[in-house]
Amino acid sequence: MNTAHALPGRFLSRFFLAVFLIAMVNAGCASKPKPDWNQRIGNYTFDDTVREMGPPVASTRLQDGSTVAEWFLKYGAQMSFGFGTSMYGGAGGIGVGHSVTPPPKAYYLRLIFGPDGKLQSWEKFQR
Repeated sequence: MNTAHALPGRFLSRFFLAVFLIAMVNAGCASKPKPDWNQRIGNYTFDDTVREMGPPVASTRLQDGSTVAEWFLKYGAQMSFGFGTSMYGGAGGIGVGHSVTPPPKAYYLRLIFGPDGKLQSWEKFQR
């Protein structure tokens, strides 16, 4: 019985298993927990949010002294589709087509801070 061919197969399967396990452990360490905005109501300030998330993409101060600010979170998945036709003959071929890509959806976080600067309410929305 010849076992010379079994060694590379076992080595490769163990190698890929080790790579998979390392990738799984590393992926778990890369993410940070999402904030619980409900727990932050009443004690989280606009300045705290800017320190954590950077400046908002839009903000406005209302007459009552409260501030409404929006932060960009991420773009949603995007899908394209296309259609076309082609023709091929003895002298060559030609094809025409067109693709359509709708604009991606963007996800935002809107925070409303009271006149005292503390978080009053929040919502996530998309445009």
